[in-house]
Amino acid sequence: MAGMGLVAIKRRIKSITNTTKITRAMGLVATSKYKKIKDKVDISNNYLDGLCETIMQVKDNYEGDNFYIRGNDSSKKLYVVLTSDTGLCGGFNWSVVNEIIDTLKANKEECSVIVVGQKGRAIFKKLDIETVAEYVEILEPPSLKEATTIINHALNMYTSGEIGEIYIVYKKLISALKNEVKIEKILPLNSHNEENTKDYVDIGALDKKAIYEITNLYLSGKMLNSLLHSKASEHRARMESMGSATSNANDILDKLNLSYNRIRQSAITQEISEIVGGAEAQK
Repeated sequence: MAGMGLVAIKRRIKSITNTTKITRAMGLVATSKYKKIKDKVDISNNYLDGLCETIMQVKDNYEGDNFYIRGNDSSKKLYVVLTSDTGLCGGFNWSVVNEIIDTLKANKEECSVIVVGQKGRAIFKKLDIETVAEYVEILEPPSLKEATTIINHALNMYTSGEIGEIYIVYKKLISALKNEVKIEKILPLNSHNEENTKDYVDIGALDKKAIYEITNLYLSGKMLNSLLHSKASEHRARMESMGSATSNANDILDKLNLSYNRIRQSAITQEISEIVGGAEAQK
């Protein structure tokens, strides 16, 4: 009986040891990917700051009629929800979806969803929430091409009057130790902070075509920035998840090794007792 217990424990120790090797390796891969994409996030942040400054100059100085600024007649909202294509990243995807799930369920007729990522698509299907478009298997790292494709779909819906507001829902990397789910309205253009006293260049002479081009450039840049933040937050979540899994596996291994040694010691003690008993019986 003791022998069977030892064999079973030994097999489990081997299995968990192999699992630990996998989780540790995945954690190291996630760490490497996070460091690489973090550099791109920093560059994108600086680029987006410049775009935001430009688009605010356009908004505050342009006196013509522009539906990017004034909006259209639709009251419907579109949410572009950014999730991951792969799992093993803890509660990353559910934390993003949970931020808007109540709004979507309460206002099904007034809300539409574009989902990015296979995990998000699976979650919305499970929740029986229809999506107007799904984008999966986004390249690593995300490129301007993917960002433009996604935002153009949303813009077509906005231009046609199908929806009146566009929001991006994603997990933003605040710092190396913190990220938050954000719901950011990108159209119509948010009102400018009047307290900002920075001087603006007079660009009132821009025609409608120039306004559209500048706005499209800003929206593509914003979408790319959000995709990069989401991907960085995903890798950070996977780092934490794999680190936790490795730690838990090591705790289980410690307990199994202790049980194995106790059973083995007990079996050896019993064998010694039997030998001593047999020797005594021969006297």
